[in-house]
Amino acid sequence: MNAARPADASGVDVAGCLDGLTDPAVRDLAWLLFSADLLRAQPPRAPLAEPWADRVGARATAQWLVRLDGDPTPLWAVLEASRPTRLGRYAEILLGWFLEHGPAPRLIAANVPLRRAGRTLGECDFLIETPDGRRLHWELAVKCYLHTGDSRETLADFVGPNLRDRFDRKFTHLLDHQLRLSEREEFVSLGLPGPWLAQMFVKGLLFYRAGSLAQTLANDPPALAPGHARGWWVTRSEWPAFAAQQVADGWSVLPRLAWLATRRIAAGTLSRKSAGGSAEDNVTHLATSSHTADRLDVPDAVRTNAAGSVFTAENAAPDAGAERAQRSGSFADRMVTAAPVDPETLLARLPRPGEPAMVAAFLGDCANGYVECSRGFIVPDDWPAQALAFARE
Repeated sequence: MNAARPADASGVDVAGCLDGLTDPAVRDLAWLLFSADLLRAQPPRAPLAEPWADRVGARATAQWLVRLDGDPTPLWAVLEASRPTRLGRYAEILLGWFLEHGPAPRLIAANVPLRRAGRTLGECDFLIETPDGRRLHWELAVKCYLHTGDSRETLADFVGPNLRDRFDRKFTHLLDHQLRLSEREEFVSLGLPGPWLAQMFVKGLLFYRAGSLAQTLANDPPALAPGHARGWWVTRSEWPAFAAQQVADGWSVLPRLAWLATRRIAAGTLSRKSAGGSAEDNVTHLATSSHTADRLDVPDAVRTNAAGSVFTAENAAPDAGAERAQRSGSFADRMVTAAPVDPETLLARLPRPGEPAMVAAFLGDCANGYVECSRGFIVPDDWPAQALAFARE
């Protein structure tokens, strides 16, 4: 088994695979499986997780995703029952669904806690068995870090948007603690026969200050995968000039649970109200324009209102997705985004102006909907100095 990231070894057109999917959760699952890894393999301590053994397995997965996209109701039922609020937990549910229901290695257990004297030492994310009998311990992480602009070629320069997390610390914790859990005596005492091979499943995006991307390409830390997904960031004061130079028909804030696959907005899901920076002002379900205009992302069978009754074509109001999402209080609410607006309006309607916000640029499609073409962060003007200080702690 080679160490190439799954997207390289799969032989599957990742962009084409995503373009053919319509349901946002299925698109997110496809992104999780096929997108580029953030890190290179670190043999022998940290090889990369491989969801399939060869191109045949990759193609089988792509075909399975198409079938799931045709009827995503069972997946949405699990999401509605769990209602994750953290991006990492959402990703865990998606990957767990693939391992349980897809053409995947056999899932033995998930979120297995290890304890000593009543104290939890950690949890093994996924324990799986491949068709050839190998037993694997997967540790999953989905991260978004912003590069501080320094040129030290170190993971410490990649920081979380809220300056509570740093890539070097996460990397060390992953290698020295999380991936070592299946080697501990407490794991052996569970009676799960091995041997176990720990692998890392690390996906996400890294964001570089606008205008510095070309320079940064030559300064990546050695641990980073060269093909990792990239975005940009700008300060509030830099935003007007930056946005004016971009080719975009509109901009939207992306809620945290919409940080995985590129987003699509169908014409039929756009509210009649003027779009803003929050779902309360106006929400639009993420969908694809290839469906009919009245098709919503979330299957009706799992979309309920506050009283618990099911929304169906018979009892729903004629005015589509925004009203349903506002009333439902469901997991789907956390995945909706406002319709694209101009850069000035977006900046004025940022939900928390004192904090970084992920935003996306959209282009209109041939069916009067929108497709995401770029994403990045708008950060407060004092954020760069704070980020640089945090990186050097």
